[in-house]
Amino acid sequence: MLKYNVRGENIEVTPAIREYVEAKVGKIERYFDDMPEAQAHVNLKIYSDKTGKAEVTIPLPNIVLRAEETSPDLYGSIDLVSDKLERQIRKYKTKVNRKFRRQKADIKEGVSPDLLRATSSDQDEKEEEELRIVRKKRFNLKPMNEEEAVLQMEMIGHDFFIYLDGETAGTNIVYKRDDGDYGLIETDDIEL
Repeated sequence: MLKYNVRGENIEVTPAIREYVEAKVGKIERYFDDMPEAQAHVNLKIYSDKTGKAEVTIPLPNIVLRAEETSPDLYGSIDLVSDKLERQIRKYKTKVNRKFRRQKADIKEGVSPDLLRATSSDQDEKEEEELRIVRKKRFNLKPMNEEEAVLQMEMIGHDFFIYLDGETAGTNIVYKRDDGDYGLIETDDIEL
């Protein structure tokens, strides 16, 4: 079951807008047999030229769904975001189901578990080839604060910059947003 946190910038979120958002974004629930409890974060914004922007982020247990769209009409932006979220879920579920069916078929044919792992990893490599990495870089993270990281990012002309936070020793990312401002992603350490 989705719970909605709908915020508006330069617009009052009326009950009609809230209901429209819940109806459109709520369509994704039909893709789940048992929809997990999740919070849908929805940001709506109206710009000075009257264009509307909708941003939706839904953190789920195995995937984070995120989409944003801008159009001449706020309701149109909500429609576009809803369509984009549905495409993301269909793509994810197709990939998961394909992998599950492949493993199930191999087990029925009496393939040994070792061969199954090898075959599965070969097929995974083929799928990963579709998402080609064409360049790799390696660099040392230097301790700094977020302002220094933004300056470094601007100096190298990239849209993002990864750095080691001097105070928390955590790995953080600063990035340039579409609206010209900057964003900060702070990471949490997890135990494996």
